[in-house]
Amino acid sequence: MTAIAKDKVVRINYTLRNDQNMVVDSTDGREPLAYIQGNGHLISGLESQLEGKVSGDKLKTSIAPADAYGEKEDSLLVNVSKEGFRGDQEPQVGMQVQVTTDQGERLAHIDSINGDVVVLDMNHPLAGETLHFEVEVIEVRDATAEELDHGHVHGPGGHHH
Repeated sequence: MTAIAKDKVVRINYTLRNDQNMVVDSTDGREPLAYIQGNGHLISGLESQLEGKVSGDKLKTSIAPADAYGEKEDSLLVNVSKEGFRGDQEPQVGMQVQVTTDQGERLAHIDSINGDVVVLDMNHPLAGETLHFEVEVIEVRDATAEELDHGHVHGPGGHHH
């Protein structure tokens, strides 16, 4: 049986919960997630937990923020003018907005509003969270040369052109 190692194509079913035991993401009712191990497609903490596993293996694991999306960084709280908002919707705390940065489009959410100043939180929504995964390994196989060249999985659960 092929074990999970760098450059192997892996298909998994998973459920991700936060510390409040709320389901944040899951493959339930969807295709299994397909990815190439060791290429940064999954958070490092989960990749290391899956290393060496084989098809049929199941695991429950908790990943600390350092091995997931990092801690929340205050430097990623950005003040913008309320006038800068387009559209009909009045900005509200918790609202997700798309912002253009030097690195391109990013998602942020509104952390707070003080008068005409809107504070955007550019941290990943799961920054500072311990992530609780239940994973079932469905398939492990060698990646094709084309998949490695393109950096993603082709076929079921992977990238389609």
